[in-house]
Amino acid sequence: MQHLDLEVICQAIEWLESSASETGACAPSSEPIWLCTVLATFGSSPREPGAWLVARGEGLHRGSLSGGCVEDDFLARLAKGEFTAAAQVIRYGEGGHQGASIELPCGGLLEVLVERFTACEDDIAHLKALRATLEGQTPRLRHVILGETSRRALEEDSGLGERVERLNDANGQASGYQLRVGPVARLLLAGLSPVAEACAAFAVSLGFEVIICEPREEMLASWDARNAPLTGVRLRRELPSRFIAAGGCHAATAVVALTHDPRIDDLAMIEAVRQPAFYVGVMGSLRTSQARAARLARSGGLNDGEISRIVMPIGLNLGSKTPAEIALAVMADIVRIRRGRERHAL
Repeated sequence: MQHLDLEVICQAIEWLESSASETGACAPSSEPIWLCTVLATFGSSPREPGAWLVARGEGLHRGSLSGGCVEDDFLARLAKGEFTAAAQVIRYGEGGHQGASIELPCGGLLEVLVERFTACEDDIAHLKALRATLEGQTPRLRHVILGETSRRALEEDSGLGERVERLNDANGQASGYQLRVGPVARLLLAGLSPVAEACAAFAVSLGFEVIICEPREEMLASWDARNAPLTGVRLRRELPSRFIAAGGCHAATAVVALTHDPRIDDLAMIEAVRQPAFYVGVMGSLRTSQARAARLARSGGLNDGEISRIVMPIGLNLGSKTPAEIALAVMADIVRIRRGRERHAL
């Protein structure tokens, strides 16, 4: 299982490459695809700006814009031959585009960018660059210009800022959009444990790419005996610290250690604080955390700034007792940090 954004782009590439191999690149008979991006939502809307859907003319599609109602209308209009422009914006909800009679929850509005891609080398290369970004390489800023001279371009980006920004012409009308694309959110779990497995299950449902690094033979044997039941989780049979040091983290990575084994947890923390991960946390009581901080400074050589990056005790203070409750507290804290919310604002 992949993050939905990555699934959408991979599907788009697959369809275009298949069309190119059957008819030739840019051949008139090659099948185009349409990439839809949520630009803005007003009121209640089930998808946030930047969400993607890709579709073919006959109705095959991957991804989501609203959870059903908008997709049905868009696909029906696509089948009738609409959306021939290289890029255009449509609007759903009250006062929607072309009188589309779609009502979103609580009177919400939804603006969608619709781009037409063909099997040309430039279009496929653009999508492959997006795939590379989602897989953890340099964040990108997409420029999509509307109108008769519609065009698209990519440039490197810091990854900071709004995911969607509107570009206006001299009259204040939308002339195009800047769309930020960054790596898929990754949860890196240092070692197997009941809490780690519960965390992995939560993270998959939240759309994270989930990787577990586990070098201990006894834990791997238990995992194998249960036929590795966690769908959508990658298991790497190596020290988490080694994977982290080899480049296993990017700015959209949360590194979490939940084993109570210092050989796993401490080494992972020592490497993780030197990486750009947005969240680094380790499980343990307040007393255990204080002892770990002293140990990381003494034996690991970490300074105060590096130690302060580590969330310990990990997670929100929900009074959690069971593995599932602890996992809920951990993932809630990770989502809080990722969304830029302060604890006092909860």
